Amino acid sequence: MHIRMDTILDSIADGVFTVDHDWRITFFNRAAEEITGVPREEAIGQFCREVFKADVCDRRCVLRYTKETGRKVANRTVHIISAKGQRLPVTISTALLKDETGEVIGAVETFRNISREEDLRKKLEGKYTFQDIVSKSHKMQDLFDLLPDVAASASTVLLQGESGTGKELVARAIHQLSSRKNRSFVAVNCAALPDTLLEAELFGYKAGAFTDAKKDKPGRFKLADRGTLFLDEIGDISPAMQVRLLRVLQEKTYEPLGGVESVRHDARIIAASNRDIQELVREDKFREDLYYRINVFKLVLPPLRERIADLPLLIDHFIRMFNSLQNKSIDGVDDESLACLMAYNYPGNVRELENIIERAFILCKLGIITKKDLPEFLWSKVERKQAADPEQHSSLRELEAAFLANALKRNQWHRSQTARELGIHKSTLFRQIKSLGIKIPAGHKAQ
Repeated sequence: MHIRMDTILDSIADGVFTVDHDWRITFFNRAAEEITGVPREEAIGQFCREVFKADVCDRRCVLRYTKETGRKVANRTVHIISAKGQRLPVTISTALLKDETGEVIGAVETFRNISREEDLRKKLEGKYTFQDIVSKSHKMQDLFDLLPDVAASASTVLLQGESGTGKELVARAIHQLSSRKNRSFVAVNCAALPDTLLEAELFGYKAGAFTDAKKDKPGRFKLADRGTLFLDEIGDISPAMQVRLLRVLQEKTYEPLGGVESVRHDARIIAASNRDIQELVREDKFREDLYYRINVFKLVLPPLRERIADLPLLIDHFIRMFNSLQNKSIDGVDDESLACLMAYNYPGNVRELENIIERAFILCKLGIITKKDLPEFLWSKVERKQAADPEQHSSLRELEAAFLANALKRNQWHRSQTARELGIHKSTLFRQIKSLGIKIPAGHKAQ
């Protein structure tokens, strides 16, 4: 029995279309009609870009890439515009179209509507997003659980964590969750200013207080009245400034430079430092009484190297952010790039990752970030290892295995504890251990 090929193609759920050498559509199956909303009689004969209006049509046409290189493309995510004007996410795959003699006569593309999957992804991401902070790490999720209660109080908060871990984001989240959210959030970097300027910034000054003081200027305490004052890098202020700040926090009053009367303030204080304030106290570099005044409730933000499982989530977050800011349509990172990104230690934490993705946006020409769009230090080390040991392949699977093994070692091979740190179910961790062939040392089998 002979069955026509177009009958078979009309029965599948994926959209299929073919183009000739002039980029005009020569075949358009039923699923393609349903996904795009364009009847096949209207589609056939038109240029494919006029039917799909995809974000890759003008500069990064995937079909053109396949025709020019002969290479297939598999499961690339792009967006098309339907006949109703809807922007639809689809995954596309391409291949050369040949006749019975093997001569290339055009190209073929299959595509699938992934709107439902995108909706599920957004719901899942929403589960891991708190205010503007993105994480599925259990340490960060525990912190998310605390923030509403912390915000509801008027107590001073101390945020500790390395530079780039998002201390100001957490401070802003506390402000937005508090009853002060309709008032100002005022931030000042205490490490950026010498004492005299910092004092003027915090407390303001009166006209005539010094040569250039032509008129009164309110300080940050005044600007943050009934709002929140964020004192970043408080561990770097001088002993003299520590004394002045302690008095202000104790008495809830301050005097502007050149002023003779005390001014009351009602600013909620959130302090932050990338240094261990308690260690500074032991070294006599920070006043113990000021430490206890700011350390009513302390929150410690983990560095990115302790929440590497967040990396794909953060990469996706920054890609969507820069797509919006720069009016681009970068679809993501390829596996090789993700492997390089996952292998890095991020001394600059989340801020460094954001800078790496922003740089990649400047260089990316293909609609997907490749390793050549990343800084050389991220991938040159991997290439040197491969050159030294040709048998060693830095595949994404191997990096995933190394990452998981490191997490297990960090938790003394305790599977439940590791699963909690990574924010996954224990059964999921067991499956990954088995799938990746990770060997558990003797004596740790029952954990």
